[in-house]
Amino acid sequence: MLKKWMVLNLMIAVSAVFLFGCAEHGQVDQGRVVAFDKDKRVVTFIRDGKADPQNPDYSFLPPLTYTLPTDPLDAGPEPKAGGRMKLDADKGQVVIYDPAAMNFKTIDVKMLDKKTVDRLDPLVYDASKKATKPFPVVDKDKKTVTIYSGRQNLLVTFAPPEECLALPAATWDSGDEVRVYYKEAGKALRFMNISKTDIFRG
Repeated sequence: MLKKWMVLNLMIAVSAVFLFGCAEHGQVDQGRVVAFDKDKRVVTFIRDGKADPQNPDYSFLPPLTYTLPTDPLDAGPEPKAGGRMKLDADKGQVVIYDPAAMNFKTIDVKMLDKKTVDRLDPLVYDASKKATKPFPVVDKDKKTVTIYSGRQNLLVTFAPPEECLALPAATWDSGDEVRVYYKEAGKALRFMNISKTDIFRG
């Protein structure tokens, strides 16, 4: 597993060189998407303070907002937004970003089931569609939420506080990890959707 992540980090770094060029006089930001306005092509994300795929740190506030490039050659796949910043199955906690408060919120949950599963496990992967099954699954009758974290290889089901069941399903989902190269604050010259860039394909 460690070797796989070392290769992944190297490949992402190499792809970033090709995507962003030498980045002379420019800067790079990376983080997890919490909002995306498709019409205005504006993405908002929480910066990852570590840029470590195995141990990210989404704690930078306020969120960063960028207008995406209009040229398709400078922009990757459109990002998916989500509110989940961290899942700690051992402590029974989910950290979310609350857009109304513009801050993080730690929600204590009751863990009901926890499984370590590979991303191609039938529990989380639909082989006929060659795609991951849709998560999170919010069951308001059973008052449970089921989440799959591909980074942690964890499939968990928990019972959140009852008032949290009314939150949008995307609250429990993790947004895409993205990277932008910019020279002017708030205006991305290059955009890379890391989560949707399969560097091992082919």
